[in-house]
Amino acid sequence: VFEGYLSKTGDGYLLGPAASQRQRSSLQQMLPRVRPVLRSLRDELGGATYLSIYDHGEIRLVDIADGPSAPAVDLWVGVHESGHATAFGKAILAGLTQDQRADYIDRHDLFDLTPNTITNRGALERSLKTTPTVWSDSEKYLLGTSCLATTISAGETVGAIAVSLPSHRPVTHAQAVI
Repeated sequence: VFEGYLSKTGDGYLLGPAASQRQRSSLQQMLPRVRPVLRSLRDELGGATYLSIYDHGEIRLVDIADGPSAPAVDLWVGVHESGHATAFGKAILAGLTQDQRADYIDRHDLFDLTPNTITNRGALERSLKTTPTVWSDSEKYLLGTSCLATTISAGETVGAIAVSLPSHRPVTHAQAVI
């Protein structure tokens, strides 16, 4: 926030002007400045935090801040194949244009990862039109894990910041922060 890569709003965080200016720069140059933000969120929320972006038609996980008390989710199915099952995937898909979203969904099967995973295209598209401020998924990617995410954007780049927590933990504080 101090360096302008994120800006805090009443509802959470947005990419700040410095991130927009660097949009044309290499993501690798920006990561050293974003990582402390992810770590700070991890420490405040007590869960692993994730930064993902939509890049050339795919959802790409860019960075994870985890630790012994905030382990990352075992991403046993590739992130680019499971946008329908993750909060950050849905946050990104909701931030895309209708054509981009349809293209992504057309190219990816809606695999049934848990009994809670949305596997019906119509149901997924209806849920993406609701565009909440914070996307919440409970055990849709992995049993025992819940995730909260918010869409971020800078220019034409769409991404998401997310936190994963054990499903039994209350998420009200995390929702307030994200």
